[in-house]
Amino acid sequence: MDSNECVLVIDQGTTSSRAIVFDQGPKIISVAQQEFQQEYPADGWVEHDPEVIWDTVVSVARQAFEEAEQQGYKIVAIGISNQRETTVVWDRETGKPIYNAVTWQDRRTSVECSDLRAQNMEPVIQAKTGLLLDPYFSATKLSWILDHVEGARQKADNHELAFGTIDSFLLWRLTDGKVHRTDATNASRTSLYNIHLGRWDEELLDIFRVPQAVLPEVLDCDAHFGETSRDIFGRSIPITGIAGDQQAASIGQCCFNKGDIKSTYGTGCFVLMNSGEKAVQSNNRMLTTVAYQIDGKTTYAIEGSIFMAGAALQWLRDGLGIINSASDTENMAASLDNNSGVYMVPAFTGLGVPYWEPDARGAIFGLTRATGPKEIVRATLESIGYQTADLFAALARDGISPKSLRVDGGMVANNWFLQFLANILDIDVSRPGILETTALGAAFLAGRKNGLYGSFEDLQKRWRPEAEFSPKLSKADREKLLLGWKDAVQRVLSPTTG
Repeated sequence: MDSNECVLVIDQGTTSSRAIVFDQGPKIISVAQQEFQQEYPADGWVEHDPEVIWDTVVSVARQAFEEAEQQGYKIVAIGISNQRETTVVWDRETGKPIYNAVTWQDRRTSVECSDLRAQNMEPVIQAKTGLLLDPYFSATKLSWILDHVEGARQKADNHELAFGTIDSFLLWRLTDGKVHRTDATNASRTSLYNIHLGRWDEELLDIFRVPQAVLPEVLDCDAHFGETSRDIFGRSIPITGIAGDQQAASIGQCCFNKGDIKSTYGTGCFVLMNSGEKAVQSNNRMLTTVAYQIDGKTTYAIEGSIFMAGAALQWLRDGLGIINSASDTENMAASLDNNSGVYMVPAFTGLGVPYWEPDARGAIFGLTRATGPKEIVRATLESIGYQTADLFAALARDGISPKSLRVDGGMVANNWFLQFLANILDIDVSRPGILETTALGAAFLAGRKNGLYGSFEDLQKRWRPEAEFSPKLSKADREKLLLGWKDAVQRVLSPTTG
């Protein structure tokens, strides 16, 4: 192993594609990023153009690759982290998608989920997958595409179509159509994969009307998935690590021990707690999922999902135009002594844990003539803290009470937000030195086979916080804020749940 050997990570997210090269430090050597447009064809629908995703991935990957190699480094492996649940179906012969990618935020299949729930299918699905019935997951999206694209079901039955989450689609393209695979973490988010048996489940395929012929092969997270086509980088490079973004972030945060917990604040917010070798089922509508699978051994996690975090700040920028960038929000929020009774519920695409209400819609309460951009910005930041508090309350009802939290994602550069998070959760919050933990986790996986980073134990010893935040809010003030939040949430819930 040479000291100049590096890993290139493709970090394909909801609003942008990034490529990052890590050396053996691990230190970031080069970064390239491109945002792309979201498409909203109808109320509650969110789509991406898969060709745009592919173009941006190739562009940023080549840019980061060339910058690193020009500095004398050599890329010896590639890792992939990706937005989970987002569903793509493509033609096996042409490689062309038959429909846009239907994203994890998309709510178009809420009626189908309600129908299956009415048929008492949710207990069966939860027992096998650890997931609840919600449009969030891939299965109903896949079935919708097969139902709404002419001739798609017949082609699927004839093995002419392939399904994948974004990792599978990228893997197919990177290997010039030679490989149709995924890893266990992404498979575990489809509602089609039995997380206890480690395989696609025939009963689930029947429930969701999905033909087995479209499904990818499932491998460990650190497997040899394939090699890139020579025309992308000028030589073939092995792809040796894949994980869904939240699991990759958990690995990047070195959450390798049972009870370790992290929260990622990207487009959405996702809390993952390592539950060890046992798949623990929540009684409070948290999710059970695969944390990672290494050497054929599965480690599980409990997860809570919030659909709008950084995306709410993006709405402040692009929708309302009251900020120029997310970095503006820190000083705006800090300039106020309190929230003036203003609460925002960012249910732009429904509410996740613990409500699981796809039909809820966003709202702002407590507006007066004195309310301005600063109050709305602060209410938006606070809403993300309150939603995290909802997740931790659900964990507490399951008998789990973490004493500290590791955080990552673009939002955690905001010190005001992290202090508010520590205050409202009443626990210590730690920010790591490398904020790109999603990409870092994929790098750890990809470099594992090459010996670039050592064991998980070695990585854990090297993890250090860059900043720590301790609670500074009285119990009475915390409870008052949470009471106002709960009142606001109840106002947006549908009559059947609120």
